[in-house]
Amino acid sequence: MKKYLFILMAVATLCSCGSTSQMTLDTQYPKMYEEKPTSIVIMPPINQTNFVEAKDYFYTTLHAPLCEKGYYVYSPMLTMEMFQHESAYDAEPFLEGSLSQFRDVLGADAAMFTIIKTWSRNNIGGTITANVEYRLRSTKTGETLYQREGHITVDKSVYTGSSSKGLLGALLDVAATAVSTAATDKVVAGRKCTAIVLQDMPEGPYGTLYDKYQKRAAGAPIVKKTVQ
Repeated sequence: MKKYLFILMAVATLCSCGSTSQMTLDTQYPKMYEEKPTSIVIMPPINQTNFVEAKDYFYTTLHAPLCEKGYYVYSPMLTMEMFQHESAYDAEPFLEGSLSQFRDVLGADAAMFTIIKTWSRNNIGGTITANVEYRLRSTKTGETLYQREGHITVDKSVYTGSSSKGLLGALLDVAATAVSTAATDKVVAGRKCTAIVLQDMPEGPYGTLYDKYQKRAAGAPIVKKTVQ
């Protein structure tokens, strides 16, 4: 009996050692709660894909979600003009560099960087895929306040039921899917990716949940999801 009891205790110990506690928002993003940023400037996206237009398309999707999270966000139209005038249209040099000028000139507390790693559309398969990294950095300390990456696939496949009628029906389904995917706005995947990734971002001072739910379970640093 003692032998079996010892085995059970050993197994329980191993299980407890192997388990990991769920990270909470305040432990995963401690700098967000320490610095409490109020205002954010959106930097021009860093585009690592062959889709040249992705940079401009994606830039337009970031303003509204950040505002909805309770932050004051500088107008993308005005800041883009400033970036182009000040030769800051390419955000790469600022990704790891000093951001003090954005604090001095704009008064921004933080700068949101996005890195577009993949952006593709498969008309036949009916999918739009976006892989984007989001990185919020403090303009005061240069610290990374929030960092998360999204691998989001938008499924636009169409099933009309025609495939049950044989090869012709299956071809009709493929054609319908291709038309649906091609007709989808180029920024759909970007919008959905931003919405999903920023779900984990603590709210700003203008949000109804500001300074609440710090102990809520945090999501994974990399979120992979397929949405309709």
